[in-house]
Amino acid sequence: VPAPRTTTTPDRLQHDDRPNPPAETMSSDEAAADDLSGLSGFFFYVFIVHPATAWILRPGRFEKKKSIMYAIGFLAALASIKTGLEMQARGPNHYQLLGVTRASNPLEIKRAYKKLSLQLHPDKNTAPDASERFDEVKKSYDVLMDMELREVYNKFGPEGIASNKRFDETQFFIELGVFYITWGMMVFVLTLGKKSGDARQWCFTGMIVMLVCEIAIMTARNNPLPKELFPTSTEHEVVWLMHSLFPAFMNGCRSLGAFLFIDLDAQARQLLLALQEQNKDILLVLRDVQIGVQTIQAHGGGGGGAGRLAGSGAATTAGLPAQGAAPITRATPTGKIKELQERLQNSNTSVVKAVDDLKSEGQKSSSFGFYAMIMGYIAFSYLFSNN
Repeated sequence: VPAPRTTTTPDRLQHDDRPNPPAETMSSDEAAADDLSGLSGFFFYVFIVHPATAWILRPGRFEKKKSIMYAIGFLAALASIKTGLEMQARGPNHYQLLGVTRASNPLEIKRAYKKLSLQLHPDKNTAPDASERFDEVKKSYDVLMDMELREVYNKFGPEGIASNKRFDETQFFIELGVFYITWGMMVFVLTLGKKSGDARQWCFTGMIVMLVCEIAIMTARNNPLPKELFPTSTEHEVVWLMHSLFPAFMNGCRSLGAFLFIDLDAQARQLLLALQEQNKDILLVLRDVQIGVQTIQAHGGGGGGAGRLAGSGAATTAGLPAQGAAPITRATPTGKIKELQERLQNSNTSVVKAVDDLKSEGQKSSSFGFYAMIMGYIAFSYLFSNN
């Protein structure tokens, strides 16, 4: 029986007679992660997360402060769980596989690879997945030892190495524009309406901050992230994390913006309705007074009372606004009351018209923009899926 072949150094491992794995390929886990953060993730936030948050923020369900705290906690927990599952599906990066950091030099990477290769080599490790894990470690070693491939991996991840991608400012800004224009259009459509005015400003502010951070990270010669806090994180992973969390941020802004919105038109509508009811009550009272005055005059006892009513009517009309009123020519109490009645009727007509206008304006809503946004997102995802 021939003795098993053993190797003890990384150099000999690299020249093993087994077929070498490709430099970098997209794994099924990475493809699944991309699918999860794509169209399905968008619909998940729009059709599940946003209605659930709106249910929490429904007026009268909880106190205002508690509603806001519950909604923020719900969104944060859901975004953390979803992002954690996506990161788990993506798997560890090359630095984490070898147990090194971004600051590790080639000698440290070589030592870490030697230690792991001795543990995972199929000739020494009988685990079923030993060969696969050994290939992953070797692939990570090959990438990190090549400074050019290492830079590409830091900037663009495994997809960049698979497509032999290099940093080009023109291509970078084109892809950047496609992403932010697409999301900007969706934010604009999703935040149409008076209730979402503040939410639109918050979303656009977040997009501007994210855009500035992404440009600063991707155009820097070295990774600007603190090595003490993020020792193994690459620029590509940070950008992916920001893109993955933005849908949660957008839906949180939509929900909180609608909850904190104060509808001044609705308040004005309520005041006008109250004024309309008050005018109706005054008209009824004036009608009763007019009937009473006419009864007194018919019995011939309206001298002193008529004078007092005339003085009272003059004093009352002096304080009323003369909006389009004709010159006062009636001197009898009945004439004064009729004049007041006409003014109140004109005012009531104006109030009714204003209320009808506000009602018709409040009822103008259409779902065309919402469905157009969904179709636009699907179209953009299809057109730029290869970018």
